[in-house]
Amino acid sequence: MTEKKLPNGIKLVFAPGSFDNFEGTQEELDAMIKEIEEGFADGSFFEKSQPIDITDGTWSEEEIERLEQFLDQVENGGNRTTH
Repeated sequence: MTEKKLPNGIKLVFAPGSFDNFEGTQEELDAMIKEIEEGFADGSFFEKSQPIDITDGTWSEEEIERLEQFLDQVENGGNRTTH
């Protein structure tokens, strides 16, 4: 797990395997991670975010379940929960 505390107090954590399917170079990955960190640090990540609609028919049941599990983890401080 990669964890970095940003200047604004936000703790940004990348879980093991987060970038296993990334198909770019190490330099491209480093640049993407830097962009993510900067977006969280300056607040632009939140300003550019958009709500999602899981009822629009484009999400599979598996994707919805994975999203719900992720949100449960976030709500529980990162601790895994079971259903």
